[in-house]
Amino acid sequence: QVRYSVPEEAEAGTVVGRLAQDLGLEAGEAEARRLRLVARGRRASVEVSGASGALVVSSRLDREELCGKSAPCALRLEVLLDRPLRVFHVEVEVTDINDNAPRFPAAYKNISFSENSPPGSRFPLEGASDADIGSNAQLSYSLSASEYFTLEIEKADGRDVIPDLVLTRALDRESLSEHRLVLTASDGGRPALTGTVQLVISVLDANDNAPQFNQSVYKVQLPEDAAEGTLVARVAATDPDEGINSKVTYSATNFIPLSGKDLISVHPQTGEIRLTGPLDFEEVSVFDFRIEARDKGTPPLSGHCKVLLEVLDVNDNAPEVWVTSLSVPVAEDAALGTVVALLSVSDRD
Repeated sequence: QVRYSVPEEAEAGTVVGRLAQDLGLEAGEAEARRLRLVARGRRASVEVSGASGALVVSSRLDREELCGKSAPCALRLEVLLDRPLRVFHVEVEVTDINDNAPRFPAAYKNISFSENSPPGSRFPLEGASDADIGSNAQLSYSLSASEYFTLEIEKADGRDVIPDLVLTRALDRESLSEHRLVLTASDGGRPALTGTVQLVISVLDANDNAPQFNQSVYKVQLPEDAAEGTLVARVAATDPDEGINSKVTYSATNFIPLSGKDLISVHPQTGEIRLTGPLDFEEVSVFDFRIEARDKGTPPLSGHCKVLLEVLDVNDNAPEVWVTSLSVPVAEDAALGTVVALLSVSDRD
């Protein structure tokens, strides 16, 4: 097997590797024996150059289109030679370049803060995403200058980061009713690429108490075979206001990974968090999400807590056995220790 690598977006005609030479062919032999690629459905984006026998780029190579977030990204090709017929396997790794800037879900984000919000109040922001991989997709965040707000970064699982908007001093709606800030995401490429979202922060009057949870973080463990409908946790937030301003509804947001929103839901009135789909430890071992408690005042205020659901492994996968090699028939006088077969055993638990 021959292996090469080429950066994505390499220009057509770029030499990926001297295939004929690496296969041990003499000058002119590649053309005489019709060295060629075998098409296997998906366009390969590379081809064998006639006389030289070199493997060259033939059309656009976009790593994100080919492999998404998977790494490494490899094209697996078959190469044929005639007279006599021979088949070679060639693997071309398409390496990432920093060709995608971070992107936020929207260009604008509307946020509401009560003028009575105490300094230290937080609002979790949706982070940006970057289609690249590795350091080219490692994001950092910065906030435009403000007397009232700062940015704090929270690591979610050692890889992803979540930006929180934090109030640093008391607001006064009568003197300034709206703040406009710019949140910038920068990736780790060189040079770095950036994306921005404008934060439109409205300072609200009236309903001056936001719901508060009785704890900021809820940590829960469930076995992966927990049934649909299983109670994950019961969160509770209280609002010291009176009447409709103290009525609270709950919603779940900011799932990491995003697949959690299809497996977990919260009852809007009771705050009971239940499973709505099957867990699989082998797929996801930890879910990280926020619960928002929003009151029914005009305008409404909200509080947030974090929920960490750890999925526990259960023995739900049987070992798989493969016979990978068999010997010839065993003679009756075969010595002790003679290899009869090679077995391979694995278990996903």
